[in-house]
Amino acid sequence: MNFTEVELFGVYVAPISLMMAIAWLLLIAFRRVADHFTLLRHVWHPALFVFAAYIIILSSIVLVVAR
Repeated sequence: MNFTEVELFGVYVAPISLMMAIAWLLLIAFRRVADHFTLLRHVWHPALFVFAAYIIILSSIVLVVAR
């Protein structure tokens, strides 16, 4: 699939930036669930775990859109 620029309020935006914003919103929801169940307490390095989760979410979005 060809990733072309997206027009957003009259400004052309790279599609990866929109995917990054969507991944960030999904990550916020994931962190709230993890905080509610105190799951990050059981992880060795919470910041690294959250970053890895963001990369996994972002790459999943890119793979779904590219298909």
